[in-house]
Amino acid sequence: METVILAVVIAVVVIGALGGLVIGTRRKKPLPPPPPAAPDITAPPAEPHVGDEAETPRDEPRRTIEEVDLPDGSAPVAVEEPPFVEVPEIEVPEPAAGRLVRLRTRLSRSQNALGKGLLTLLSREHLDEDTWEEIEDILLTADVGVAPTQELVESLRERVKVLGTRTPAELRGLLREELLKLVGTDMDRTVRTEPESSKPGIVMVVGVNGTGKTTTTGKLARVLVADGRTVVLGAADTFRAAAADQLQTWGERVGAYTVRGPEAGDPASVAFDAVKEGKEMGCDVVLIDTAGRLHTKTGLMDELGKVKRVVEKHAPLDEVLLVLDATTGQNGLVQARVFAEVVDITGIVLTKLDGTAKGGIVIAVQRELGVPVKLVGLGEGADDLAPFEPEAFVDALVGE
Repeated sequence: METVILAVVIAVVVIGALGGLVIGTRRKKPLPPPPPAAPDITAPPAEPHVGDEAETPRDEPRRTIEEVDLPDGSAPVAVEEPPFVEVPEIEVPEPAAGRLVRLRTRLSRSQNALGKGLLTLLSREHLDEDTWEEIEDILLTADVGVAPTQELVESLRERVKVLGTRTPAELRGLLREELLKLVGTDMDRTVRTEPESSKPGIVMVVGVNGTGKTTTTGKLARVLVADGRTVVLGAADTFRAAAADQLQTWGERVGAYTVRGPEAGDPASVAFDAVKEGKEMGCDVVLIDTAGRLHTKTGLMDELGKVKRVVEKHAPLDEVLLVLDATTGQNGLVQARVFAEVVDITGIVLTKLDGTAKGGIVIAVQRELGVPVKLVGLGEGADDLAPFEPEAFVDALVGE
């Protein structure tokens, strides 16, 4: 029995010893090393910038400034040429003499309704009161005006009564004579551009916007250049953005110098500078384009008067031309009346006379202002501004 107990005790001791050995062995296994505080990261090669070489730069020998051969100054220096600026080609305008005669066909196509209507009525066998009333209506519709219409009808009635039999040729000659009396053949229609004392002649162009005022100024410059005159243009219409550019373009076509100022600047200052420049350059004529004024704007009309006074500090105006749209009829007469109160109108320019305009406006506006029609616009072409010739105009009205 004791032997069994002893054997059990020895077995327990041996098992305990083996267990301790295993545990001790496990505790003595080395731990893994701690991670480094900051891991070393290798940066990728830098991307090449614009202008850099794509490959990794290599160490190459470099030369100092003493080893570099500098130019001795004998090599030619490249000079950059200025940009090419195209100079506008100078046009040679058509001579003004006889221009209205050459354009008579165009004028007659749009204006001879007046003459044809009158000749048709006058050719009737019996001219009763109804016929004479129709004749009056045709004249009034053609913008001849009340007083001139009454004068023409009375004169026609007397002459037709005396004439008796009336052939077409006689009626046409009769009507031509009476219309010439109303249009007037004894008025001075010369555009005065030659002052009695010293150069230059000064012409101011006025009118409502939309009548073709700036275009007329440019075309008038062409007429003067065609006659061998030198011209300076004054762009005193500073209230309309494109007016100065438009006038300068007209001037460049014929070699005329344009004086202009800042947009919305003082028109009187531009006009003053234009006359001053014209004197210094010794030119023949200064044309001043003024801003278009609505006849209801009193302040704007006062500004026009100021332009006139400032210009006259240099020299008196030789000509003040009023531009009227021939298609506006009686409204054009109202405009003419208001402008005449501000500046002394010396001549009239009728534009758009080739369209729906009635030929009688020539008679009416002359009677209203007591000044002659000096120029007429017969189309959109650059040379369609013509000196007014009463005979050619009346011939276009009554036909041939």
